[in-house]
Amino acid sequence: MAIFDAVMKIATYNLNGIRSAINKGWMEWLKQMDLDIICVQELKAQDEQIDFNAFQEMGYHLCTAVAEKKGYSGVAIFSKQQPDAVVVGCDNPDYDKEGRVIRADFGDLSVLSIYFPSGTTGDIRQSVKYAFLDYLFDYLQELRATRTRLVICGDYNIAHREIDIHDPRGNKNSSGFLPEERAWMDKWFASGYTDSLRHVNEAPHQYTWWSFRANARANNKGWRIDYISVTDNLKEAIRSAAILPDAVHSDHCPMVLELATEA
Repeated sequence: MAIFDAVMKIATYNLNGIRSAINKGWMEWLKQMDLDIICVQELKAQDEQIDFNAFQEMGYHLCTAVAEKKGYSGVAIFSKQQPDAVVVGCDNPDYDKEGRVIRADFGDLSVLSIYFPSGTTGDIRQSVKYAFLDYLFDYLQELRATRTRLVICGDYNIAHREIDIHDPRGNKNSSGFLPEERAWMDKWFASGYTDSLRHVNEAPHQYTWWSFRANARANNKGWRIDYISVTDNLKEAIRSAAILPDAVHSDHCPMVLELATEA
């Protein structure tokens, strides 16, 4: 695998704006966590608006894929080890201009940070979301021909099963929990990927996103839409996987995977 310690700590976190998260203490949290790799979604910032020096002083190499539109989307990977290679985008100009995909290679391990589109603003964006799902599935299937060990971190913007949403009945017609979206997740996990959290923990009421409305977070009325998927050949390397709801730098919370590097 890669040249890390015996166990590698990988996190995914939709920050809903890196500058906003920093103002809410995210840098201090990052120092305490001592993560090997953290995949970020929704940077909502251009490179010149990010203090790269501050992260380098913490020992992180930083690679980004920013959106053309300012204050929108964007993904990044922070890593204590310098990647052997970084690939920005997914060979699709429609998605790449929105800053949705970035990949970093560490030895024979590839880590991706992906921000899946949301369909909550209407039918047009829902159609974009479906097209993205189909394209990404095929893109990653092709990637696996040469990069066989993948860690897919990100905000998938889909709650997979009823256990992953606080009100499945009330949200059955809501974007993010539509039958077609959930069927795609079924296909995803049947095609050689493991849901790292559910591999170790099937407990209910574990969510990664809460609406800002109606005190949803305090009442834990949330959705699990952020995932770390690993290719099945890494499944036995999973040592732990957990959601960290007490991290409150965003309307999302992070998830952390511990992966054995000797596997």
